Amino acid sequence: QVQLVESGGGLVQAGGSLRLSCAASGRTFSTYAMGWFRQAPGKERALVAAISRGGGDTYYADSVKGRFTISRDNAKNTVYLQMNSLKSDDTAVYYCAADRRAASSGITYQPANYDYWGQGTQVTVSS
Repeated sequence: QVQLVESGGGLVQAGGSLRLSCAASGRTFSTYAMGWFRQAPGKERALVAAISRGGGDTYYADSVKGRFTISRDNAKNTVYLQMNSLKSDDTAVYYCAADRRAASSGITYQPANYDYWGQGTQVTVSS
């Protein structure tokens, strides 16, 4: 069983930045495709960004392209989400997730295909 622990959320003014981290337990982190999702009140959980096992492939939702950057450090079992130019629409609970069955260069898009989830971290952007 893999445990994912997010950190780095908080309250920030519009235009500001936050860096989320997700630390994974275990020794097989480098074999997982990873994703960051967010869920705002009354909305479905949506994929924000994803990264392949080795980090060579990334995906961003249109709403965050050019503002968010996903990265991973397999030596530290950690995936990051750098969020810049934050907007009030970015307010949500952010979750990281791991897909243990991903192909080496694959991006996992569907929530149902992720095997492990963190507990979430709240990001609130004030306007």
